[in-house]
Amino acid sequence: MFHYDQCLENQLQTLKDEGRYRVFLDLERIVGQFPKASSFGEYTSVDGKCPRNSLDPIGDVTVWCSNDYLGMGQNRAVLDSMVDAIERLGAGAGGTRNISGNHHLIVQLEKELADLHEKEAALVFSSGYVANEATLSTLSKLLPNCVVISDELNHASMIQGILHGKAEKRVFRHNDLEHLEEILKEIDPARPKLLVFESVYSMDGDICPLHEICDLAEKYNAFTFLDEVHAVGMYGPKGGGIADREGLMERIDIIQGTLAKAYGVIGGYIAGKTSTIDAIRSFASGFIFTTTLPPAVAAGALTSVRHLKQSEHERILQQKRANELKDMLKAAEIPYIHSETHIVPVIVGDPILCKEVSDRLLGKYGMYIQPINYPTVPRGTERLRITPGPLHTTEMLSGLVDALSHIWGEVNLPRAQAA
Repeated sequence: MFHYDQCLENQLQTLKDEGRYRVFLDLERIVGQFPKASSFGEYTSVDGKCPRNSLDPIGDVTVWCSNDYLGMGQNRAVLDSMVDAIERLGAGAGGTRNISGNHHLIVQLEKELADLHEKEAALVFSSGYVANEATLSTLSKLLPNCVVISDELNHASMIQGILHGKAEKRVFRHNDLEHLEEILKEIDPARPKLLVFESVYSMDGDICPLHEICDLAEKYNAFTFLDEVHAVGMYGPKGGGIADREGLMERIDIIQGTLAKAYGVIGGYIAGKTSTIDAIRSFASGFIFTTTLPPAVAAGALTSVRHLKQSEHERILQQKRANELKDMLKAAEIPYIHSETHIVPVIVGDPILCKEVSDRLLGKYGMYIQPINYPTVPRGTERLRITPGPLHTTEMLSGLVDALSHIWGEVNLPRAQAA
């Protein structure tokens, strides 16, 4: 007989032996005190139990790895709009958009997102992952004999969408324009070509050569799909992302974004021409069969998008904090990957040591940074991904770098200048 439980336990043990087993921290963010949070200790689902029986927190921590990049999840106007929506409209959406969930706030949100990206229309999904998977798998099927051309570092949701679309796939080396053009040249000019890439890549914090990619797409008649999830709200005069910053939104066919990072809520979306959005609305299973976002979530997202279209304050302060941190890490000779973005990866290079550094930061200094290991990043590049925001202070940054410097010596990690 096949022993199902033993098989799964063996798979989990392999993760543990490799130092890749994930342990989560049980946190409560505190309204008005972000990036502070209360910690209830580590939690895993191995035995289905929390390691502590007490309902009381064991201490406060400073969060350094949140994707709530601008602290909008704590913004008073966002919270007030969500409370108002739930009191007026109730908790749930009532179903999928195709049945009974097409509430007025989701319609308003889509109009706001289309305007943000200077597109004719937008479509909201339950998450950024679903937006990518549903859109790419559907487009791959709707475009006859399509070939998908994908950057090798594209997100897992994009890879899954391409896989489920079952179209021919070609992968180009990360941000390598020469390799991209080689691939485009090899494809029959008459074939539909779907060019899929990101603006800001979340693990290294680097930015794609957007002007040049647009030039190649136009030269070889490729349909462009740009994932801006780590850039929307963060860059550009309106927070429309790198395409907004570079004045290139009109040259992109589909812009995909999230409401769960800089906008501080949850949900994903795409924006593009009316015909494109209507096709995805009409054919994408990930949209058709998923309950829509609740009114309160849509209200919070709508308020957040509108605020960041008008306010540069959060973006300016966030960039200032990121640059301060990079300067401090360089002075302390802590190895990190330098980029122009808000993402600051500190390289450890070993999964077990990466967890050790994370544990010491938390246990001794009350600083929370979740270790990032394979398969999220390649083996040998394990890291702490730090995302300083406008609500972190210079004093907090200094304390973090001092703590890292002490731990670096304690676990005998090599010092280095910026990578």
